[in-house]
Amino acid sequence: MCGIIGYVGDQSALDISLQGLRRLEYRGYDSSGIAVVGAGELRTARRAGKLANLEKLLAENPEPDPMPGTTGMGHTRWATHGGPTDVNAHPHVDCTGAIAVIHNGIIENFALLRAELEAGGHELASETDTEVVAHLLEVELAGDPDPEPDPEPDPAAVSHPLAAALRRVCRRLAGAFTLVVVHRDFPEVVVGARRNSPLVVGLGEGESFLASDVSAFIAHTREAMEIGQDQVVEARRDGVIVTDFEGRPVHNRRYHVDWDASAAEKGGYPYFMLKEINEQPTALADTLRGRLSPQGAIVLDEERLSAQDFRDVDKVFIVACGTAYHAGLIAKYAIEHWTRLPCEVEMASEFRYRDPVLDRSTLVIAISQSGETLDTLMAVKHAREQKARVLAICNTNGSTIPRESDAVLYTHCGPEVGVASTKTFLGQVAACLLVGLYLAQVRGVLYGDEVAAYVERLQRMPELVERTLGRLEPIRELARELADAKAVLFLGRHVGYPVALEGALKLKELAYMHAEGFPAGELKHGPIALIEPGLPVLVVVPSPRGRANLHDKIVSNIQEVRARGARTIVIAEDGDVAVEPYADHVIRVPETTSLFAPLVTTLPLQVFACELALARGLDVDQPRNLAKSVTVE
Repeated sequence: MCGIIGYVGDQSALDISLQGLRRLEYRGYDSSGIAVVGAGELRTARRAGKLANLEKLLAENPEPDPMPGTTGMGHTRWATHGGPTDVNAHPHVDCTGAIAVIHNGIIENFALLRAELEAGGHELASETDTEVVAHLLEVELAGDPDPEPDPEPDPAAVSHPLAAALRRVCRRLAGAFTLVVVHRDFPEVVVGARRNSPLVVGLGEGESFLASDVSAFIAHTREAMEIGQDQVVEARRDGVIVTDFEGRPVHNRRYHVDWDASAAEKGGYPYFMLKEINEQPTALADTLRGRLSPQGAIVLDEERLSAQDFRDVDKVFIVACGTAYHAGLIAKYAIEHWTRLPCEVEMASEFRYRDPVLDRSTLVIAISQSGETLDTLMAVKHAREQKARVLAICNTNGSTIPRESDAVLYTHCGPEVGVASTKTFLGQVAACLLVGLYLAQVRGVLYGDEVAAYVERLQRMPELVERTLGRLEPIRELARELADAKAVLFLGRHVGYPVALEGALKLKELAYMHAEGFPAGELKHGPIALIEPGLPVLVVVPSPRGRANLHDKIVSNIQEVRARGARTIVIAEDGDVAVEPYADHVIRVPETTSLFAPLVTTLPLQVFACELALARGLDVDQPRNLAKSVTVE
């Protein structure tokens, strides 16, 4: 999730942009860059790595003002297309060096557009999807002999050629994007566009700002304007003009920002974890976006294996650690169900030490948020040494595990600041489901229309996630009530068992309390001895529609623990009345396909752990003794 700041006014655009980028550093990034228009020139500077690298580059310039001008923009990049290098860092410019573009999101049809531009003689220097926009704008502004006009132009709204050109370009783009553009010959304006990616306007006295987050400009103004879906904004010193992609004027809501600068970095939330829990509908949608080709085939991000290689697979191993391991356990159910291949899930830290049986027909799926988890990386290397094929599921483009793998599916969840994973877990689960469908498709176990139907259902899940997040106040109240509890048990069956494990892990990570997850069927084989009066037991109940036999059994398990005095907290889908007589508390989630249920049943457990930890006065962003990326064995 890249950071964006654009500025037009009377102050130094370089200073404003650098200040804005510093406030956006919390988002996570792997390169940064600046573009400034002034004195008849467009100057750019960009560097891989932290913002300090860019500032060092600027400081080495012998000129007292290395980038003079009061119109400009800055960018921090989270790599998606192409690794984190100087060449791939934003801004990107056209052939003439007059147009600079920065971008957040993914342009799904960039390969076709790039081929078209290169056939027309354009030379593109980077691996990014962003660069095509600069060259498409160059074509539009050069005077296309047959330009596509705005269908319903408005004289006041389309007066600036840069805004009109950007509208025409946006109508050709597929995917999710926020674009901000400056032009050497138009120092009076910064133009932006938005589709499925955030963009907000800051309205100052004699100055205007465009940004991905109000934190970028809140030190200068707290007056802001929303930019809606499929809209273009033309920002000038004296105000802004907003149109839709067709050129029709729109009038968006202005609002006053009440947060201070430090809170704004978290989007108004007191902790990043709270923000990231609420970002899950968007994160899940980003994982799923563009995964089905026009021909109905599942699309991976990188694929160095042929379809025949996947057809030759006769066994699947999943290696991962922590939360990613729980995503792998959910994947096992889906992969075995859809492909009929045997699938084992291994703790990456133990994988190579037990001498697993691997060969050329084994597929190893490695799951890692950072792509640098050393236990998982060593498992991948061991698998490669045994000639197994490796597919990586990762959130960080250009990291080590994807580079060591034969195929990659990126979750595209954006940076996650909170150490305990929330949104990346949902992204990993969705990615695992996509891999299962991909294997079933290439192996001919599922027909293309069956795969498309599953993907269509998956693509409806972000809406169900958002609906679930909106109804979790009861679990928050319950967590605050149980803040002094000594222990909590979690029970589940089928895909509910990995969810129970994840709920217990979150409580350990955030609240530092004893919590255990068990398969509900194992109660009688030992864990039931832990039940005592008042012990909170959270139970993840499978759907009575899809798994009726398991549902009946887990209702019996609830009765067993309640009969021994436990306080039963039941996560059940809408309409499941069979659990009500035996539950002290029922937390409802929407109905969905059994294999997709973890995408909603996990949410109450995340919120429960976070709220309980906050009630204990703990820092949920940086729990003690934990690191976001574990790079030691």
